[in-house]
Amino acid sequence: MDVTQAKQEHLLALKVMRLTKPTLFTNIPVTCEERDLPGDLFNQLMKDDPSTVKGAETLMLGEMLTLPQNFGNIFLGETFSSYISVHNDSHQVVKDILVKADLQTSSQRLNLSASSAAVAELKQDCCIDDVIHHEVKEIGTHILVCAVSYTTQTGEKMYFRKFFKFQVLKPLDVKTKFYNAESDLSSVTDEVFLEAQIQNITSSPMFMEKVSLEPSIMYNVAELNTVNHGGGSVSTFGTRTYLQPMDTRQYLYCLKPKQEFSEKVGVIKGVTVIGKLDIVWKTNLGERGRLQTSQLQRMAPGYGDVRLSLETIPDTVGLEEPFNITCKITNCSSERTMDLVLEMCNTNSIHWCGVSGRQLGKLHPTSSLYLTLTLLSSVQGLQSVSGLRLTDTFLKRTYEYDDIAQVCVVSSK
Repeated sequence: MDVTQAKQEHLLALKVMRLTKPTLFTNIPVTCEERDLPGDLFNQLMKDDPSTVKGAETLMLGEMLTLPQNFGNIFLGETFSSYISVHNDSHQVVKDILVKADLQTSSQRLNLSASSAAVAELKQDCCIDDVIHHEVKEIGTHILVCAVSYTTQTGEKMYFRKFFKFQVLKPLDVKTKFYNAESDLSSVTDEVFLEAQIQNITSSPMFMEKVSLEPSIMYNVAELNTVNHGGGSVSTFGTRTYLQPMDTRQYLYCLKPKQEFSEKVGVIKGVTVIGKLDIVWKTNLGERGRLQTSQLQRMAPGYGDVRLSLETIPDTVGLEEPFNITCKITNCSSERTMDLVLEMCNTNSIHWCGVSGRQLGKLHPTSSLYLTLTLLSSVQGLQSVSGLRLTDTFLKRTYEYDDIAQVCVVSSK
């Protein structure tokens, strides 16, 4: 061996192994009917196989554990753990050994080394061990870069590095929908219902440990994923909250603006930050994963300058019998006083009782007034209340309000 080739051989050997938990052994059963040529031979072999579950030999899942045979899949939100070992394969003492482990993603480079100090010396057949951990927060290609530098007995500085590439996959598909609903009668803002659809897109079942919504500073949240049973709260998904591969589960939350914000008209307007979902799950033998979504935003309903809301309305009314409703009119403008005129337009089924075109007077910014109106219906069934018009005489602008509520009209007989 010439001198040039000897210089290219390193005195140290680097080994990297991903640390994962073992999995249950999978046994493929082979059976046949008793009248076939093998008879009961296959069934007896399965019963004698130590890897099968006694009494359930035809199940594919065995009772033994098997060590990982490959790198395996890494999912977003899981913790990546790796064992790094540098071994002195030479017959001399190596000095000033420095082992560095970096994780390169598409957006950043992270140092995962537990210590940045160099080891003074490494004797023959000795090794330097290190275990690194990192919670994966990005999907896509990741490269683990392990670099080793050291000094030989002759004072020559040596350096080498190795690259380990792996893919981080997406474990869950999260979709959100927002629904607006009228809140309590004393508030001028809306409650928001958030529906979160969570789908398991991995190949193994998940145990959903926690799915919660962390609201923004403007909202209080109430989870609607439990029911009262026997004096206590029980999950609507049962006691075993497992999510099978490709299955989807729906979670519902109600967000209500805090009192200090709900009293100010116009604060909950435009694009508002709702909060973020915090999802924690476990897979296989208890590997824990966690995902936190970015801030969820919704477009708040636009009421314009004037908002009309219903305070009271009966559920059921008699045919051709007058009934009353109470309306609340709010000036959503923070600067301009309005002079409003109320007009009531009859429809084919709903008829208004009273004087149309009457003056409501001046309505100052952010203030409200209450009106009690009388109607009757000439048609049975579920009827929509429509036909209210508010005109601002200052700007000559008319606001139309149709389908503001529904009532069930029944025959008085």
